[in-house]
Amino acid sequence: MATRWRRRRMCVLVCERPFPASLRDVSANGAFLETNARPDIGGRVELLHPDAGQIAAAVRAHGLDGIELSFDGSAPAAAFALTAIVTDMSRAGPMDL
Repeated sequence: MATRWRRRRMCVLVCERPFPASLRDVSANGAFLETNARPDIGGRVELLHPDAGQIAAAVRAHGLDGIELSFDGSAPAAAFALTAIVTDMSRAGPMDL
């Protein structure tokens, strides 16, 4: 769920085909996406964020409403996460607060 400071942005999850996804949580180590896609656990995917760019990930787990991804924790992964967080926060409108 989005916090009062950050709203979820629509992203694209690329596995066997592109799927819409909503970024719920993100860090340098991974993310949780709300999506109908269920790529294989351990499978490699790409996550495309409209402002943060793209990042390679591994599918860590499936949940009822989405999937958990694992990033490598590198500096580029941290930059991806920070950019996603900052841009999601900066675009919150009055109805998002």
